[in-house]
Amino acid sequence: MKIEFHSVYTHFILTTFQRERVIGVEIRDRLEKYITGIIRRQHSKLYAIYANPDHVHFLVSRAPGMSEEDLATIVADSSARFINKNELVPGYFRWQQSAAAFSVSKADVDLVCKYIMNQPIHHQQTGYEKKKPQ
Repeated sequence: MKIEFHSVYTHFILTTFQRERVIGVEIRDRLEKYITGIIRRQHSKLYAIYANPDHVHFLVSRAPGMSEEDLATIVADSSARFINKNELVPGYFRWQQSAAAFSVSKADVDLVCKYIMNQPIHHQQTGYEKKKPQ
């Protein structure tokens, strides 16, 4: 049966390979705009995006029939090609082989958007890196 209405929200997190901090301020805007275009071309709607030095958060409502895995793969593969083709980072860029995808209720969309857009402040208070044993 064809789905005419789709109201499913997903918060994705893509992480750079080995959590390398290679997404600098000077390329953050270009990367966010590029990912925005990818999502739009997949007939999905972007609500918020923020590229940190070693990971990217984005909240979308996916097109009917598109799985989380399909969208994450398309975004990761396309954005990595874009970064490498334009030599936006030193060396070869790649994402981790896995990503995170969290379902978000419609009532929490605004809250998650604020969380994503507040990433610079959030990461000043909470580190993303795993703590190493002593």
